[in-house]
Amino acid sequence: MSAVRTVLGDVPPDHLGVCDAHDHLFFGSPRLPGQELRSVPAARAELTAFRELGGGSVVQWTPYGLGRRAADLPQLSRETGVHVVAATGLHQAVHYDDGMLGALRGRLAEVFVSELTKGIGTSGVRAGLIKVAGEFHALDAHARWTMGAAAEAHHATGAPIAVHLELGTGALDVLDLLCGELGVPPDRVILGHLNRSPDVEVHRQAAESGCYLAFDGPSRANHATDWRMPDAVRALADAGHGDRLLLGGDTTTAAARAANGGPGMPYLLRRVRPRLALALGEELVRQILMENPGRAFAVAWR
Repeated sequence: MSAVRTVLGDVPPDHLGVCDAHDHLFFGSPRLPGQELRSVPAARAELTAFRELGGGSVVQWTPYGLGRRAADLPQLSRETGVHVVAATGLHQAVHYDDGMLGALRGRLAEVFVSELTKGIGTSGVRAGLIKVAGEFHALDAHARWTMGAAAEAHHATGAPIAVHLELGTGALDVLDLLCGELGVPPDRVILGHLNRSPDVEVHRQAAESGCYLAFDGPSRANHATDWRMPDAVRALADAGHGDRLLLGGDTTTAAARAANGGPGMPYLLRRVRPRLALALGEELVRQILMENPGRAFAVAWR
């Protein structure tokens, strides 16, 4: 039987409720000095605010080595009543020092499998997905290495693979590699940040493969996501791909948290949901937030 692997254990797919399919409670990268998400009270406040707006689950895409704080996630989930899914995986090389990457050579897939089946470090928290990343309009050697390990871990466990697309680009290259060369079923692949590159033809081709498409993160000036996203989502739904779509908040900096004056996790339900409901109708938005995530993240775990 398929189940979503949360930090408190496996749950049926229909137990997620309203799902933020891509976000971060904890995250830290040398590329964002001084903006680390490290505070447990701040994470609790974000989850609580999300819950008060009707949120039921959050999928944290923070991968290996970037401050996941896996041991803190179960208590936060219990206290707030929000399901939390943790990730294994590896981000772009720029987020790590050479020593950490060198230590993972030859055993990356093994690390992913262990974190999916045994737990992250000594926390006992098992990851529920594998997060990897591409580069801008390309797949460099690091991306091919991490995606190869992710595919190996998927074949061993069934876990879904979530992909950071740099500025929303490279979707078809990722699918060619993961689903073509590496044999990952398309419905086990989730492409993130499609909203950052609003190319409806690329979106359609990706959706036709059978993968999931995540529109995640509020608008930035150079992304123009909020005002173009309804059209992109409508085009996909009209083409019969409404069951392939996901929404997320992708909070990656302390300044972006709601408690610090940013949009934070609540923005997804406070602003994005009603904006999409006006353009697309409540039923489609309900499907995207409540039905699709269960299918995307559910696994018949091996």
